[in-house]
Amino acid sequence: MTGFVGRETQFEDLNRQLDIVKIGARLDKGAAILLRGRRRVGKSALVTEFIRRSGLPSFYFQAARRRPPVEELAEFAHAIATSDLPNAALAAGVEPKSLTAALRLLAQALPDQTPAIAVIDELPWLLESFAGGAGELQRVWDRELAAKPVLLLLVGSDLGLMEAINRPDQPFYARATEMLLQELTPRDLSRQLGVAAMTAFDAYLVTGGQPLLAAEWQPGMSPIEFVQKAFASPVSALVGSGARVLDDEFPEVALARPVLRAIGGRGERAFSKIQQTAGVSQAALERALTVLNDKRIIAADEPLSTRRAAKDRRWRIADPALRFWLSFVEPSLPDIDRRRPDVALANFEDRYRAWRGRTIEPVVREALLRLNLSADFPDLRTVGGWWPRSNKPEIDLVAGDGQPANRVNFVGSIKWRDCQSVTRQEVTALAEMAMSVPGVTAATPLIAVCPAGAEPDSRLARVWAADDLLAAWP
Repeated sequence: MTGFVGRETQFEDLNRQLDIVKIGARLDKGAAILLRGRRRVGKSALVTEFIRRSGLPSFYFQAARRRPPVEELAEFAHAIATSDLPNAALAAGVEPKSLTAALRLLAQALPDQTPAIAVIDELPWLLESFAGGAGELQRVWDRELAAKPVLLLLVGSDLGLMEAINRPDQPFYARATEMLLQELTPRDLSRQLGVAAMTAFDAYLVTGGQPLLAAEWQPGMSPIEFVQKAFASPVSALVGSGARVLDDEFPEVALARPVLRAIGGRGERAFSKIQQTAGVSQAALERALTVLNDKRIIAADEPLSTRRAAKDRRWRIADPALRFWLSFVEPSLPDIDRRRPDVALANFEDRYRAWRGRTIEPVVREALLRLNLSADFPDLRTVGGWWPRSNKPEIDLVAGDGQPANRVNFVGSIKWRDCQSVTRQEVTALAEMAMSVPGVTAATPLIAVCPAGAEPDSRLARVWAADDLLAAWP
């Protein structure tokens, strides 16, 4: 991978905040950004490249989880002393006794008149080492750091904790602009790899849009060729990525791993099935689901219709990279480690098509929400699916004006195949099953999503192919 494909919007956002600092028209000379994003999505690389492009003096500190506070403060001071800030020498040999002292040392090292950039990477890890750390950050920012022409980038991978820092009940509330760095989109991957839409969506499902994984996808590769090459090496980015994320995010949550394996590895979605597969109590499962949901690793979907159905909630892996890793990599680690990638690849080839058909559903729903469909469906606000407790029938796509909906905009079917279009018989089946959805009438539009299109059928109001969905991302 060369450059920062798909990141120009983020560079523009960062530069807008930096311009505020450069102009200096506000009472506070400084500006702060809370930059959050899943681990290995490219936050540190983005920030490093932003500093390089700016040409400004900078400070960069990478916090470490569970490092003794004394060592963390010493490393913070060392990062100041070895930076190119004009007053960096003030930190040489200094051993701060508190987080406040370390942050004040940073303020002293910053220039008074010219702009600079300061980065604290993995901010939640730093704050968890100090009781009241968020309050210390707030006080030093208000009294000293904000008075300097500095762009302070506070970076973190724990999405829930990073969002919590800016809640109204937290000390740092309303002091920073929030930014979310997401994975590379299917369209980013299409541009980067020079591939057609269908392959771009495959690349997204397999790599989760992680830049490091996408860098190993060579031009012209098929999904099978990419996975085959990755499985041939126990140290490939694809093989190792998921374990590092889980080890970093859940070192002390013993129940998280079996619950994730039940949802992502075994494909269980209902609470009772997850509990049975994970072998945990109801209370323990509820706690684990809360932790995983707060960290945005999993998500809960409810059937979308004009009727609430909270008891029919279904869970899924929300992290794009972990979806694939839990399903195909983790179960195959013993084979990969004993140098039998052929066995691991056979499992992938046997299961991938069916797995893809299920996993593409939330991606398609997001794409439809991103497309401008207001001309045909002016009050469309959400796109989901519908299922009863028995899961029969299941409707892939239901659109409405809310959850629950006052009115169902359309119902639809996803047939994720590139060689066979949606048939008239499949449209007939969709029309019959759709009548089970509360709020659907004979007048509710029917739609289809299929890379190969659909046979001519007047009952279909719209048909979207893979190329159409790819255009949903800028």
